[in-house]
Amino acid sequence: MFSSDELAKYARTLWWGLTTARTKPYQPGELVLLRFDQDATPLAEAVYDLLIREGMVPVPRQNLTPAMEVSFYGHGSDSQIKAIAAGDRELMQNLSGLISLIAPASLTHLAGIDSGKIGMAAVARKFLREIMELREQTGDFGWTLCAYPTPEQARCAGLTVEQYAQQIKQACFLDTDDPAAKWREVHAEVTRVKQTLGSLAIHRLKVESANCDLTVDPGQDRRWLGVSGHNIPSFEVFLSPDWRGTEGVYYADQPSYRSGNRVAGVRLTFKAGRVVEVSATEGEEFVKKQLAMDEGAAQLGEFSLTDRRHSRIGAFMASTLFDENFGGAHGNCHVAVGASYSDTYAGDQTSLDAAKKASLGFNDSALHWDLVNTEDKTVTALLKGGGSVVIYKGGEFQL
Repeated sequence: MFSSDELAKYARTLWWGLTTARTKPYQPGELVLLRFDQDATPLAEAVYDLLIREGMVPVPRQNLTPAMEVSFYGHGSDSQIKAIAAGDRELMQNLSGLISLIAPASLTHLAGIDSGKIGMAAVARKFLREIMELREQTGDFGWTLCAYPTPEQARCAGLTVEQYAQQIKQACFLDTDDPAAKWREVHAEVTRVKQTLGSLAIHRLKVESANCDLTVDPGQDRRWLGVSGHNIPSFEVFLSPDWRGTEGVYYADQPSYRSGNRVAGVRLTFKAGRVVEVSATEGEEFVKKQLAMDEGAAQLGEFSLTDRRHSRIGAFMASTLFDENFGGAHGNCHVAVGASYSDTYAGDQTSLDAAKKASLGFNDSALHWDLVNTEDKTVTALLKGGGSVVIYKGGEFQL
């Protein structure tokens, strides 16, 4: 699927992502966690070699296999599921970077598992994510992730493994001589879009399509982010809104795989910031359980737009990493229910404690679930003081 040269290019691209995502430059001897699925071992080996050559101290950890996950969630007691391995807290407190390689051998193996157990595990480990977020705010931590093709992902996407691999190569510019140089070009283009959006005094954002009629409050002291190095690939431009100002209907026409469950046709109705009605053509009960995971799970944590001119992704991939960056004919809009991204705060990151987050309407949850709409849509910015401007139409930013 991938030649040794392509694996080396992929590893170098991830290094670009990791070093771009962190505000402080990396120094020799820093700890970088390399988390990977079993099927991504060829890429993990290439990344491990690169980290060694760059002077880092890689900490490799293989994720649970599907059979292990079934054992853990299906047979584990509550105390086992909530248990945190000795040393995990200390590792996160000293970690400088994280590279995740996603290559699921199964996407549906947890379909028969109580989703409450999955939520319990996420809530118990939420503090580990918070440690990383705090270190990221001070510039001491960066992260990036990517996908590696598996037969299961290809099957669920309706592609052959080779077609799936080709989509990854195309989307990540691995079919070019210098992928990192191409990412720098995209970074520059998206930076211009973010700067223009940031110059607008936006009061509300209104999303209209065949099945969406949603109003979002971008929030006070926010900044637009995108192509930050965190995700490879990533073409989206996003922010974490003030969840309290979400009103109307959002529809995800693109299917989604989460925690071993396939869902499709998710329709969410928001009132005063919270989901008050839920329906789905497939997996409705699972969606409802996810949104009941904790207090913030039924509130908005992210709003995002992808310009079809930037994205080279043209197929459904059964992977959120790719699907949330879908280009296609109309680009995409996606929202995430659950946790906000605190780095979309425009002020001093180190001042953003829990109380300040709450006062600014940043959402807090153990959940973060991206739901994607690929319909032809118009996004209008309603401006403070009156007036409006169309910022997105026909799959492209109008800036």
